[in-house]
Amino acid sequence: MDLFEKCSRFDRANQLKRSGLYPYFLEISENHTEEVIVDGRPMVMIGSNNYLGLTHHPKVTAAAIAAVEKYGSGCTGSRFLNGTLDLHVELERRLAKFMRHESVITFSTGFQVNLGVISTLAGKGDVILCDRENHASIFDGCRLSFAQLRKYRHSDMEDLERQLKECPDSAGRLIITDGVFSMKGDLCDLPNIVRLARRYGARILLDDAHGIGVLGEHGRGTAEHFGLEDEIDVVVGTFSKSFASLGGFAAGKTEVIEYVKHLARSLIFSASPAPASAAATLAALEVVESEPERRTRLWANVSRMNAAFTDLGWDVSMSHSPIVPLAIGSDHDTFSFWNRLHEAGIFTNPVVSPAVPPGEGLLRTSYMATHTPEELDRVIEAFAQIGRATGVVRVA
Repeated sequence: MDLFEKCSRFDRANQLKRSGLYPYFLEISENHTEEVIVDGRPMVMIGSNNYLGLTHHPKVTAAAIAAVEKYGSGCTGSRFLNGTLDLHVELERRLAKFMRHESVITFSTGFQVNLGVISTLAGKGDVILCDRENHASIFDGCRLSFAQLRKYRHSDMEDLERQLKECPDSAGRLIITDGVFSMKGDLCDLPNIVRLARRYGARILLDDAHGIGVLGEHGRGTAEHFGLEDEIDVVVGTFSKSFASLGGFAAGKTEVIEYVKHLARSLIFSASPAPASAAATLAALEVVESEPERRTRLWANVSRMNAAFTDLGWDVSMSHSPIVPLAIGSDHDTFSFWNRLHEAGIFTNPVVSPAVPPGEGLLRTSYMATHTPEELDRVIEAFAQIGRATGVVRVA
């Protein structure tokens, strides 16, 4: 059998293209934070993870430009060898202070963080207990670790406890959970995860990619939101959401981070973060700390959209983040609703199986601190009109 036969059989993308409903790899010719230009048309962006709207903040863009002028366009080597800049070290120092952990190590992408950290800390003879709706990078990291992977039902603490009881006494136990689940915007049950970890001697790795910068009084994420920062062993995060850049990090005790730093393959065999990315992240961190009003504006926008969608008949009660999922139904209906929104100048993201169960397609919308009332009005009106036309919403 030809290895590439599966490629010639793959026709799902072409089917969507032929029907005019293909929603992926759209070319954005201009990006103005909350507005983008696609095919020459301005669109309101509600499909981005740029929660604090920092990609065009003057301090962030100026820092990136200055870093290119000082260090060049790239490091052309790994952190392990020739790719560590004083900029990386300063970013790690500042992040450790911000996150209230002893040490931090930065990676070139958030995906690489989970590949490297999980596969380094867990190994043969250990057990990883993983929420079924965790990010794909977590599951890939688990597969690379050679540890036994046990998936517990989403946010089901009884199932987690049952599986913890079944772990051999000799096994190291690592509970891994997203802080904010990226498709539906719900939070993990961190208080009960901490309770069970204490009872059964497990460590906790919290992936807070969508929580850091957004949740908690100071923006330190899900653990701060719940008042449990001292109970989390390792926090991993990304720079491609609230920090408006590219890269990721792991924070924890110094001995743990040093271990990862010297053994994580996705760190020591990958080129280090580009100077512009590191400098932009550092500047974004300064804004997160100095402009808390951005979180206030963000949550005001999220509250407004939650109220509007509730009035239209959607159940958005599960979401406690800037991610607001709107249930549509079948894959076809989801793509069709997305296409109508696209034609109305609203940029959002359709989510269908296998990312969600068959027949449970949704539109993943997300909001920024910089969205204006007029832009949000435009989004609400588009959803109302299309919802009425398709019978999805209850408003007459």
